[in-house]
Amino acid sequence: MARMCVKTQRLDVAKVCLGNMGHARGARALREAEREPELEARVAVLATQLGMLEDAEQLYRKCKRYDLLNKFYQAAGQWQKALKVAECHDRVHLRSTYHHYAGHLEASADCSRALSYYEKSDTHRFEVPRMLSEDLPSLELYVNKMKDKTLWRWWAQYLESQGEMDAALHYYELAQDHFSLVRIHCFQGNVQKAAQIANETGNLAASYHLARQYESQEEVGQAVHFYTRAQAFKNAIRLCKENSLDDQLMNLALLSSPEDMIEAARYYEEKGMQMDRAVMLYHKAGHFSKALELAFTTQQFVALQLIAEDLDETSDPALLARCSDFFIEHRQYERAVELLLAARKYREALQLCLEQNMSITEEMAEKMTVAKDSSDLPEESRRELLEQIANCCMRQGSYHLATKKYTQAGNKLKAMRALLKSGDTEKITFFASVSRQKEIYIMAANYLQSLDWRKEPEIMRNIISFYTKGRALDLLAGFYDACAQVEIDEYQNYDKAHGALTEAYKCLAKAKAKSPLDQETRLAQLQSRMALVKRFIQARRTYTEDPKESIKQCELLLEEPDLDSTIRIGDVYGFLVEHYVRMEEYQTAYRFLEEMRRRLPLANMSYYVSPRAVDAVHQGLGLPLPRTVPERVCHNSMEDPREPDEEVVEEADDDP
Repeated sequence: MARMCVKTQRLDVAKVCLGNMGHARGARALREAEREPELEARVAVLATQLGMLEDAEQLYRKCKRYDLLNKFYQAAGQWQKALKVAECHDRVHLRSTYHHYAGHLEASADCSRALSYYEKSDTHRFEVPRMLSEDLPSLELYVNKMKDKTLWRWWAQYLESQGEMDAALHYYELAQDHFSLVRIHCFQGNVQKAAQIANETGNLAASYHLARQYESQEEVGQAVHFYTRAQAFKNAIRLCKENSLDDQLMNLALLSSPEDMIEAARYYEEKGMQMDRAVMLYHKAGHFSKALELAFTTQQFVALQLIAEDLDETSDPALLARCSDFFIEHRQYERAVELLLAARKYREALQLCLEQNMSITEEMAEKMTVAKDSSDLPEESRRELLEQIANCCMRQGSYHLATKKYTQAGNKLKAMRALLKSGDTEKITFFASVSRQKEIYIMAANYLQSLDWRKEPEIMRNIISFYTKGRALDLLAGFYDACAQVEIDEYQNYDKAHGALTEAYKCLAKAKAKSPLDQETRLAQLQSRMALVKRFIQARRTYTEDPKESIKQCELLLEEPDLDSTIRIGDVYGFLVEHYVRMEEYQTAYRFLEEMRRRLPLANMSYYVSPRAVDAVHQGLGLPLPRTVPERVCHNSMEDPREPDEEVVEEADDDP
């Protein structure tokens, strides 16, 4: 029944069968095999216990458990198969297989082959000396043949145990075991040779052993030297303290651990001499409080400065405050401020900057800035401190830094005022765009109007955009009015001027004025100016079709009382003069020239009438020619300021 269970792989039934058979060993093996994940591996264990070795072998191969197959072959004494499986499929256990096979060969008295497999398993350094311990000549030959340092050291130790010191020294030298060489030379009383080896090799263990030897012989200097080479600083420091070697003690303490530094510092402090060394050692050991206390007590100001350089925000606030007081007393205010900031005494640091008229650098300002979620200051005090820092930066002219601090304090209006003082147009534009506050938009637009916006279309667009976003339509109307005046005065482009006045009228009509009466007055003035400009444009346009009507309209325009506030009178007179010269009515042209000179006594006539026309008038009337004045060079008009107008007005319409 149990054998059938191997074929059917019914392990549950097999357990019952083994129990009924009284096969305790098989039941135990089957129970232990349950940890294996493969069913075939568990069934193979059952087959092995039942003597079905071929079935077990096939099952192990089927589930590819070559590690178990390797153990199976070893247990069955089939070593060649085990070696082949290990070499091809189970290389993880290759060395252990070699080792077990070497043990099998040793048990079979086949020492030469066992030696070879011990070498393959890399266990020959221990196993071969053990195996050949009864055959010392063969062992010596093997050691010399292998030229292995471990084997040389083992053989040297054996020779030393037999009292053959010279031979042991030879093998220790081959093994480069400097510690053992020094030990044996010291044992033989050849200390000089031992010292030479220790100095040449720098071996720590050798140096320590030699230092102990010198200490036992009360040669303190040599002992300290070799303890130092062995990096056994504690022992070297002990000897220096016992023998008052203060100079060497200082050097050794600086090389040693903080605990040894503190011990050495206490030694100097107790002696009451060379207190500067005690301060330095306390400082190097990180015992700042003790170093500072001792430095203050002994008035070591240079040491105080060195210690203060290593203090930071992790140091004791009381120590930091004490050091800052010391630096204030000695007029080293910058260092004092740094220590106050490290001690989180932000207000005191700021007050010191104000009292001593110190410039606050960006680094100092950042150190004074308390994080939002910090427990050092409540939120209200934090904002107040930030505004004080910003005020100080404003006074010293650090406008960008002041802007940053005002912004961190949440006061964007003051931040914008600081930025306006800096004159950084790019940052002003960016700040206004991201702040999204009505007042800031208006401030930015007002600032941009102070620039040469006539030559920079981008600035003009930003002005219009900011006034619109700030809902300052009355100010936007004023800007459009200014644009119209520029078009007239600078470029004589009345078409664009009329467009700008139209936009000004639209904006002013939508603006929420404080005084409706003033708004109505301004609207009426704008409408009047628009009408005058339109009449002049129309007169010039209809000249080619109906010159008489065009000239009539221009003459009527000259009779308007407020014409000069909207249209340049000279442009109208110039238009009339040019017409009458073209018509060869020189007397009428001359009359308008004289009238223009009378109404514009300070104006340069060449700005309005070409010199050729003036010369033609004088020649036609037989009058002397006037003094020649260079003709004005007319420049192109600025970029159309109304490119974004329609979009802007629509945006204004959408605003509530």
